[in-house]
Amino acid sequence: MPIIEVTALHKAYGRTKAADGVSLAVEEGEIFGVLGPNGAGKTTTVECVEGLRVPDAGTVRVAGFDPVADHAEVARVLGAQLQESELQPKLTVREALELYAAFYPAPADWRPLAERLGLTRHLNSRFGKLSGGQKQRLSIALALIGNPKVVVLDELTTGLDPRARRDTWELIEDVRRGGVTVLLVTHFMEEAERLCDRIAVIDKGRVVALDTPSGLIGRAPGSTVVSFIPSAPLDADQLRGLPGVSSVDQSGGRWTVHGGDDTVNAVLTLLARLHITAHQLRVTEATLDDAFLDLTENTPHGKAR
Repeated sequence: MPIIEVTALHKAYGRTKAADGVSLAVEEGEIFGVLGPNGAGKTTTVECVEGLRVPDAGTVRVAGFDPVADHAEVARVLGAQLQESELQPKLTVREALELYAAFYPAPADWRPLAERLGLTRHLNSRFGKLSGGQKQRLSIALALIGNPKVVVLDELTTGLDPRARRDTWELIEDVRRGGVTVLLVTHFMEEAERLCDRIAVIDKGRVVALDTPSGLIGRAPGSTVVSFIPSAPLDADQLRGLPGVSSVDQSGGRWTVHGGDDTVNAVLTLLARLHITAHQLRVTEATLDDAFLDLTENTPHGKAR
């Protein structure tokens, strides 16, 4: 049984449908990503998983429990780092960690967490004096301190510098290796591609794609891009007729051909047959950004969360 199961979830705010039939299942031990444009309904979906929102329709289960009806049971197995959260400004980092540890019967040792997240030298700093990145790191530590089976991380590396971001990625990979399932909401495509086993793309309150990162990238039209400057005039129709080619563009003497796995060989074979040399030849692969834009760029967005 999936450790998180969302079935036909609906949640509206007035006339805005934040979740419009969202269904997804997260398997135990995986890092599952949730991507989507601003206002697509990602946060609403995740807040229903956390029990912070009551669905209008549909079901949500975490380790078999209803996050609303069985909130105490879910709180024992789920830790959460919220997109926006605040503590009492005069509370120190040490006090916050000790306080949260006291909530659980078998908490994690917060000291290694603080060390890994770069908080050790800030233990006596008050929350109100922390930078945005420091507050974010403390929020992650508090989400992990209860030794949860599932942790929800909403924009976990927002505000972190590149080094702190990569250190946090390594921490999350360590957490997963320890048997914790991670539900990750992010805007960073590099983060999703690096960490996630599978990704659900949510747009306008619906899951528009669910696949591995490589599977999503493979869906993008023109997943292989070949660009070059030909040594002699070239007919665009000859390129368009090649196997797997989805589009052909020409600008400033440089030709760009979008296609699939066979496109590179097909283009080079055509050029050889025409006795044309490809100067400044470049071959690139599509990224998760390309796949994300293809899945979401043609839909207007409302004010869902």
